Amino acid sequence: MLSSQSLGSTLRTTALLALLTGLLVVIGRAVGGPGGMIVAFGFALAMNFGAYWFSDKIALKMAGAREVSADEAPILHGIVADLSGRAGMPMPRVYIVDDPTPNAFATGRDPQHAAVAATTGIMGILTRDELAGVMAHELAHVKHRDTLIQATVATVAGAITMIANMAQWAMIFGGFGGSDDEEEGGSLVGGLLMIFLAPIAAMIIQFAISRSREYAADAGGAAINGDPLALASALQKLEHGAAGLPTTAQPAMAHQYIINPFAGGGMMKLFSTHPPTAERVARLEALAVGNRAVVGAD
Repeated sequence: MLSSQSLGSTLRTTALLALLTGLLVVIGRAVGGPGGMIVAFGFALAMNFGAYWFSDKIALKMAGAREVSADEAPILHGIVADLSGRAGMPMPRVYIVDDPTPNAFATGRDPQHAAVAATTGIMGILTRDELAGVMAHELAHVKHRDTLIQATVATVAGAITMIANMAQWAMIFGGFGGSDDEEEGGSLVGGLLMIFLAPIAAMIIQFAISRSREYAADAGGAAINGDPLALASALQKLEHGAAGLPTTAQPAMAHQYIINPFAGGGMMKLFSTHPPTAERVARLEALAVGNRAVVGAD
């Protein structure tokens, strides 16, 4: 049974996905009327079909990840195998990314087609317990189907941006037209606003979903590993490492990593793919206190 926190995260994700899909339909109508709405929806379906089958291969290729055997990475393999057994999941493929910035991510449409990847940087700064906390977080993403959700969200958001960009170029080369009819003029203004604002709205929704799923994966990973404080400690180290080292990560991959490789402050928090690390740590510490209270009551 889902906890109240996990249920709330799932409901928020569902609502945001519905909002993102609605935004796609609206921009399709703004660009091409009812026909454009149908075309936009079909375009998104086609892109989602590709994301479903190929998102893991694309992500691993973009990250420059290489698959490693148990002989090549015995500690990492051992941790993932142990945690997979605890979670009741198949053993995912294990990858290493040659990147000095400490980070990790998971990909794959379901637990049967999953992969987890860790950077070379993360292997050097975390203890075994902290690394287990990180890998448990990534396995929670797979177990919750977050890897598929995030691929779908990124695809729909990308479709919205692509349609808006096409419309902008069409206006540049085709002109804005013109009409003396006040109603048609109002529709034109509304369409223009939608074309320029929809990509921004889609990006904000995408990042909101990503942040919601990170909280859920933190809680799920802590449950799999049984040690919320190990993940809390790891997150603090990873944030410091991400801020102080260059990264080979691609911006389009930022939402998949456990820590945003391109952290920023101020207004950038609105456009962040991840919730504040301090808030994540506070929640994990609260989970640890709750777990001790339960054990003490027993």
